[in-house]
Amino acid sequence: MSRQLPPLHALRVFEIAARAESLSAAAQELSITHGAVSRQIALLEAWLGQTLFVRQGQRNVATDHARAFAAEISAAFDLMGDAALRFGKAPQTRVVRVNAQTTLAMHWLIARLPAFHTAFPDVQVVVTTSSGADPAFRGGFDVAIRRDPPARPEWQPYERTPLFTERASLVAAPSLLEALPLRRLKDLAKHTFVATQTRVGAWEDWLSVAGVPALRPVRFHRFDHYHVSLQAVMDGLGLGIGCTPTLDRELAAGRLVMPFPDIQADGATYVTLVPRDADKSTPLRDFLTWVHEAARAPVVALTSPARRATSPATRRTRAGSTG
Repeated sequence: MSRQLPPLHALRVFEIAARAESLSAAAQELSITHGAVSRQIALLEAWLGQTLFVRQGQRNVATDHARAFAAEISAAFDLMGDAALRFGKAPQTRVVRVNAQTTLAMHWLIARLPAFHTAFPDVQVVVTTSSGADPAFRGGFDVAIRRDPPARPEWQPYERTPLFTERASLVAAPSLLEALPLRRLKDLAKHTFVATQTRVGAWEDWLSVAGVPALRPVRFHRFDHYHVSLQAVMDGLGLGIGCTPTLDRELAAGRLVMPFPDIQADGATYVTLVPRDADKSTPLRDFLTWVHEAARAPVVALTSPARRATSPATRRTRAGSTG
């Protein structure tokens, strides 16, 4: 089937000009004259039958229609660049591009990367983050790490391998518990709960496992993203629901504590996703082996011996092990 494509060079010039919101900036980036940029824009406008830039004062400004078109073109260029990297000659630089959701990158992956670099000093790991579960983000990746990605058709081109399953429990800043101790479950009613819109039902699940499903706090604070909620908890704004092993580092460092460590609810499963048609380079295979071994590594001690001695009695959880 014959494709009706606009002039590709004109598309490239237009995408840069729209992104930079300046014809002069596009000329500088491409090392061509301002007039050459204008001619390419005019060529594309003639092909499309649409005005892409309008004059506002001393500047040429992209129309709303042009900005929307530029976003589509930019994504297409990213896909082409990604395909060239995946199917072209193996690069001299040994790079693994990892895209992870923000909370996992901040609290689990980055803390473990020094161990990877010690084992593989000649491999560069480039980490980008995403706040959603959608695979179609810009820039491409060699491996993505996602939390409970939905079983949708757009995920079929990816090989999915479980990384670890979280266990959810109550977490708090030590300073908060010094000011307002938690000795019994009923003391929860004296506290503020911190929740997140991206993990709906986390509090209800934990309270149900704890045997107090009807308990209500003094107030709720809700945030749009989990990593923001965690920061609020660490700052002492209220109690939160945190997950291991994602928060092992914060628990080991004492930035967070688990007041009732034996009461844990089922959490989500993180998985690695690798494009099925990707060239599985040696650095990528090494990273995948390492990250899965890191996920299976023993969990650090979550509470001090003194804390364990004063913890409430163990309660049965919905998933037997707390590993």
